[in-house]
Amino acid sequence: MNSFNPIASQIFKGISFTESELEIINNKFKKTVVKKGEIILEANEIVTNQYYVQSGCLRSFFIDSLGREHTLQFAVKDWWASDFTAYFDKSRAILNIECIQDAILFKLTKNDIDFLFKNFPSIDSFVRKKLEKAYASFQKRTLGNLAKTAKERYLDFINTYPDIEQNIKNYHIASYLGVTKESLSRIRKEMVKK
Repeated sequence: MNSFNPIASQIFKGISFTESELEIINNKFKKTVVKKGEIILEANEIVTNQYYVQSGCLRSFFIDSLGREHTLQFAVKDWWASDFTAYFDKSRAILNIECIQDAILFKLTKNDIDFLFKNFPSIDSFVRKKLEKAYASFQKRTLGNLAKTAKERYLDFINTYPDIEQNIKNYHIASYLGVTKESLSRIRKEMVKK
């Protein structure tokens, strides 16, 4: 194989491809470099891409009718981000996606993922398993928001995102947890005392 580093090998770990297959798959992914503070998706836009995060961090969030932000997800290395409901339904976004750490992304259109599913059954199976895990994770998070204390949700956050807390704003973490910045500060102080 030549010296290029195929993104397909990073994304679809554990799947073996021939050199010609790697070239076809790699051509479906478009590399995008995004700077901190850039918005890559705004609510009400038509969603045409999902993004694989090679490095950096994205934040998916919703703005309610009172203008409050509610963070749904942070996407870090080896994660995917999009407004998936709109992406799969070909509808308008309800989420916004902001780059909160300089990022290298690889975007993939719906037509391109459908092509890969049709022509590479191993990718279809790989993505299905990833989606099953993501669905289970979102369900656990929803149940946690209903049943866990703010402190327990904060501990879950630290376990899910161990490397980003020091690099993102407190109000982003608070909006992810569904608490105020003041409540987040109290939780941290209580944990330091113990």
